Amino acid sequence: MALSVSRAMSKGIVMTVPVLILTVSAAAVFLFFLLSSLSSCSCPSQPSSTPVNNAENSAVGLSESSSGNGLLATRKEDVQWVKDQIQANGLHMQENVLRKGINPRTRVQQLEDLRQFKGISHYEGPDSNNHTAFPCPGELLVEQHHSNYGEPWAGGRDVFEFLAQTIHLRPDSQVLEIGCGTLRVGLHFIRYLNPEHFHCLERDELSLMAAFRYELPAQGLLHKRPLIVKGEDMDFSKFGSDVTYDLIYASAVFLHMPDKLVWVGMERLASKLKPFDGRIFVSHNIKFCSRMGGDECTKRLMSLGLEYLGKHTHDSLLFNHYEIWFEFRRSKI
Repeated sequence: MALSVSRAMSKGIVMTVPVLILTVSAAAVFLFFLLSSLSSCSCPSQPSSTPVNNAENSAVGLSESSSGNGLLATRKEDVQWVKDQIQANGLHMQENVLRKGINPRTRVQQLEDLRQFKGISHYEGPDSNNHTAFPCPGELLVEQHHSNYGEPWAGGRDVFEFLAQTIHLRPDSQVLEIGCGTLRVGLHFIRYLNPEHFHCLERDELSLMAAFRYELPAQGLLHKRPLIVKGEDMDFSKFGSDVTYDLIYASAVFLHMPDKLVWVGMERLASKLKPFDGRIFVSHNIKFCSRMGGDECTKRLMSLGLEYLGKHTHDSLLFNHYEIWFEFRRSKI
């Protein structure tokens, strides 16, 4: 009896092996199709249990602009990539000869043609409400305003990167520029910042026309609604009494102004700067301060609630120049 049971058991084991293999294979096929169907499911994903640290994601050098256009600053590897591309293509400096199809006319010639052949047309009479009736000086259409300032127009990006990294700029920062001109620098702040967070005081009418009628539309930045005000004598009343700034900067502006007027501006700006964290940057020199003597200037700043923090020598990554910037902060509330 035991022997027959043993034989039956051994026979049972031999007979169930193929069945077992078949069963495992069928299960594997079923599992494959099940996983495939789950991976293609369009069900909403579950929210992550780990909170996103926006402060870390907005760190300088990693932060994306509010429009998602990329990194805040040019990196050294970006510059090296440009050098590699120039070398790989065998490009070298050569005389810029005007030729057909590539800059065939100078700006002067283009402006003359616009005027002579009525290239700047506006609707008249009943159609005068058409948007092309807005005045647009020919000087803007030929981008003559790009040559109205000392530095290369493209250097505006370089100034932006230096200031933005130094103060750890964020899209929700408030920025005021004294004398933004034709937005050589300001365009980059406007693009990065949230709408209405860039303010500027500018006195030159043609520069203001260039900003409103050419640069902002051409760069697709009208929706950012920067507050740009015509004015002089350091009158900031139109910017509102409740706004405080993370950054106030003047690029090659104070050196063209009388010292007395600069101090009027510093006094008015002190109350508009965020305590301790806010910064004022002035480029090139601070003769309005140094002409008084170090001790007297320090006392004058202290009376306004301001503190001089030091000098920065900023070497450009892209251009053969450097700029000197002087940094101030609000030392008390």
